[in-house]
Amino acid sequence: MLKKYQKTVFMAAFFSLITTLPLTSFAVPVDVELALLVDVSGSIDTNEYNTQKQGYINAFRNPALIDNINNGAIGSIAVTYIEWSGPSQQQVIVGWTEIFDTASANDFANDIDNSFRSFTGNSGTAPGSALNFSIAQFGTETGGAIGNGFESTRQVIDVSGDGESNSDDNATAGRDAALLAGIDSINGLPILNAEEPEIDIWYAQNIIGGDNAFLIVANGFDNFGEIVGRKINREVSAVPEPTTLALLAMGMLGVIVRRKAMPALSYKHA
Repeated sequence: MLKKYQKTVFMAAFFSLITTLPLTSFAVPVDVELALLVDVSGSIDTNEYNTQKQGYINAFRNPALIDNINNGAIGSIAVTYIEWSGPSQQQVIVGWTEIFDTASANDFANDIDNSFRSFTGNSGTAPGSALNFSIAQFGTETGGAIGNGFESTRQVIDVSGDGESNSDDNATAGRDAALLAGIDSINGLPILNAEEPEIDIWYAQNIIGGDNAFLIVANGFDNFGEIVGRKINREVSAVPEPTTLALLAMGMLGVIVRRKAMPALSYKHA
């Protein structure tokens, strides 16, 4: 009886310990956590939305992406697909998913393919609000109380869109908040269009920031699919530069924000 009692007490204590440990203790290690923030505001019509969506689907069905992922130190990434529009319009379409082989990549692409547009109509364009929304998606690594199931040395936000902010939190404030929360880099994929022909300049000044942050520009929606695939491949293979402990001093925060706000490199594709 005593041994049985001791075993019962031990098992109760064991399960109690498991349930009280933070989720990060059981997080799956990956090379990078990538949040894809996709603009579905009112300026994007149905054909453009479908073209944009198909670009992401094709990117994850491309065998070259799997090879790139497998070349990482761990050989896997975690990614989530989020649509955004106005200030209170952000929706996780596909939650955090580990991608490490063709099957997992195809499953993620299929989940995007089977989804429906989250916001329609004359909704505003609020990339700053989308950035603020995405911070919590990384869980404990950006100050959240609950983990997202993954841990990595790089947390990256990817923002695509065809317009400047017109209805939301200040975009630069959203960018700076994400960087201060621990996001390593915010990259941009602006889509040039007749209404906003200098959207690339605005993205460079207000959206991108962080270590090795970059901008790749789509010349309209016609070549969006090619550009988004190239961009994601670069994001999953980029190696961040080391940051010295001195730069983390509280007195240097303002310098860090200004440094991170500067675009590292900008591309334009015809």
